Amino acid sequence: MRNIYDIARAELQSLFYSPIAWLILIIFTFQSAGIFGGHLAGMVMGKELGYSLSDLTYKLFVDQWSGGIFPVIQGYLYLYIPLLTMGVMSRELSSGSIKLLYSSPVTNRQIIFGKYLSMMIYGLVMMFVLLIYIVVAWCSIKDFDYPMVFTGLLGLYLLLCVYAAVGLFMSSLTSYQVVAAMLTLTILGVLNYVGSMWQDVEFVREITYWLSISGRANEFIRGLICSEDLLYFIIVTAMFLTLATIRLQAARQKQRWTKTSGQYLGVIMVIVVLGYFTSRPSLMTYYDATATKRNTLTEHSQEVISQLKGGLTITTYVNLLDDNNIYWGVPSAYKSDQQNFRHYTRFKPEIEMKYVYYYDTLLGVEPSRYMQTKSLKERAHEAMTIYGLDSTKVLTPEQIRAKIDLVREDNWFVRVLERESGEKTFLRIFRGMDRMPKEAEITAAMKRLAMKLPTVGVVTGHGERNIHQTGDRNYTAFGEDRHFRYALMNQGFDVKEVSLDNEISEEINILLLAEMRSPFTPEQRVNWEKYVARGGNLIILSEPNRRDVMGPVLADFGVQMVPGILVKPTKDFAPELIQTLPTREACEQIYYFGAILDQGYCVTMPSASALTYGEDKGFKLTPLFETDSLVWNELQTTDFVDDSVSLDVASGEVQQKYITSVALTRQVGEREQRIIILGDADCISNGELSMGRAGIRSANYTLIMGGFYWLSDGEVPIDVRRPALLDDDYKVGGSLVRFWDIFLSWILPCLMLVAAVFILLRRRGR
Repeated sequence: MRNIYDIARAELQSLFYSPIAWLILIIFTFQSAGIFGGHLAGMVMGKELGYSLSDLTYKLFVDQWSGGIFPVIQGYLYLYIPLLTMGVMSRELSSGSIKLLYSSPVTNRQIIFGKYLSMMIYGLVMMFVLLIYIVVAWCSIKDFDYPMVFTGLLGLYLLLCVYAAVGLFMSSLTSYQVVAAMLTLTILGVLNYVGSMWQDVEFVREITYWLSISGRANEFIRGLICSEDLLYFIIVTAMFLTLATIRLQAARQKQRWTKTSGQYLGVIMVIVVLGYFTSRPSLMTYYDATATKRNTLTEHSQEVISQLKGGLTITTYVNLLDDNNIYWGVPSAYKSDQQNFRHYTRFKPEIEMKYVYYYDTLLGVEPSRYMQTKSLKERAHEAMTIYGLDSTKVLTPEQIRAKIDLVREDNWFVRVLERESGEKTFLRIFRGMDRMPKEAEITAAMKRLAMKLPTVGVVTGHGERNIHQTGDRNYTAFGEDRHFRYALMNQGFDVKEVSLDNEISEEINILLLAEMRSPFTPEQRVNWEKYVARGGNLIILSEPNRRDVMGPVLADFGVQMVPGILVKPTKDFAPELIQTLPTREACEQIYYFGAILDQGYCVTMPSASALTYGEDKGFKLTPLFETDSLVWNELQTTDFVDDSVSLDVASGEVQQKYITSVALTRQVGEREQRIIILGDADCISNGELSMGRAGIRSANYTLIMGGFYWLSDGEVPIDVRRPALLDDDYKVGGSLVRFWDIFLSWILPCLMLVAAVFILLRRRGR
């Protein structure tokens, strides 16, 4: 050990008595300080301008989209190491001083370890520069999440150590320093891209994907320590140090190249075996260092996973004609696709993933003119050629239809989750930029396999809104819109149409009545009242022009619709478009609605009636949504396109706040009956959910999610909330931050430059 220390000290002296080490350190400090100081100053300026703040630690150090310092530094860290390591061994070989080491009483391993120790110490100096930024941030941000940041710092240091080991080995291969630097960059490039090589060969892709260094520090940066990543850094570092030792031994003893090559191959084979086993999900362990455990499934998801005893298979069905989604499931994307379920395999390692390829007509998408000229088989063969698929493993339309019915899924990219005991369910992808399901949707699908979830019954037979048609007034989010993320079926509910001609089945937990146009028959009225009497949950939506038909239904609950239609004239929009906000009581009762207020959103209602609560029917009423005080109930105007509206107090129009939605509760037996009534049926229609208006931030889909969460007694949608983030403010002002920016970006590098010049001149003088 003494010899290793002496070699490391001599190497460090050589480094710091030369300009290259100081130059690297000064450039590194200048670049990283500019990123950190500018980012911190910009965020503090945002506070001074009145913007809301949250998750400051993550945004400053981790989030690559907002310019977090760790991802940026990770991106160019590899550029410094070749310059640092190119002369570690090459200098000894070119000057002949290696012979002195050979003649001294030190072993090859001690030489390599001593040289490497000096690189590790130099890496600590570079990390100390980052530590200064962490201390500054710690003093600046309230409730700074330091465990997450220190974990990221550890990841960067381990990454640097691997780079140094690669550089040391490359330096031992040649006496030319420039060649050593080029070889180091080449190997680092190979390690970055090897993860995308031979991904269509099952066993090989496990090895090449594990060997890839690309993104290896990402989990550390995000605050998660995974045994696979930690062991990767240790194993790969040990591999290159061992290869360097073999290289030194071969040069020292003049052994044959065949023997050396065999030793290299033996080391690589051992590393491959270790890498394969350490990457098995059942052998991995994790530690989430973040304050809110953001890298771990929420408690609700973990509870669902614990109920799924036995095996679980996720089968992905990939239609070769699905051009928008095929790349998620091709062999080259297997490993990256499996990362979507990594948080689940952490708690259930026995999850098995399979892929089935087929081709069939893609529904709901108009093919291009070029594709219309080709048959299904011709288009499928083109996809096979492009993605390198074996045609014998691709199912024809007849074969896939005999195996599973995917027509109801429009033959889109879809997954089937199947338990060992036989339960199955679909897990879909969605429209838009963010296609992949997240924790809420994945856990909801798994919860279907573990237990019976609520069933929503949609009342039909009286001209109600349709859940199968795509028109603006209809409700396909409750029925056929399978590729809408917030559709009920994707959040864990089953949806069925029901007729009141018969008694409502016991399997119906929630009943939806959306703007019926004709009244109940006496028999239907009896079946409706039976459902209400047994304590079934309800959501009732009406419209101002359906007051005569819907009035008697609402009267059963003591609710009346105020005559007229609510209006608020504005410059840009129709006067009957009302923006409503959740009440304080609603936010306390349904957490979804609190997020609407906190994030500055609203729920838009294109034509709404106000609701009042009259006769006591035994329910406790809670107002859910209300207008502002500039709204009135328009009683005279009916044509809002050509006519203008004005407040007419004499006719009974009153300008004030109005309640547009209420929640009713009562105790029925051992359970609480829950009812939601809205004075507008358009607010959750297809047209309104897809509407975008300049200057209006609507979150009408949250009304669906929050309302049905409450009606399902909190079963679904899955509650994926985490503890509130506390690092939401700065403890310092902009002037001090700007001083730190100048100090770190300019003064600190200048101080390093002065120290370097002093040491180099003093060394030359001696």
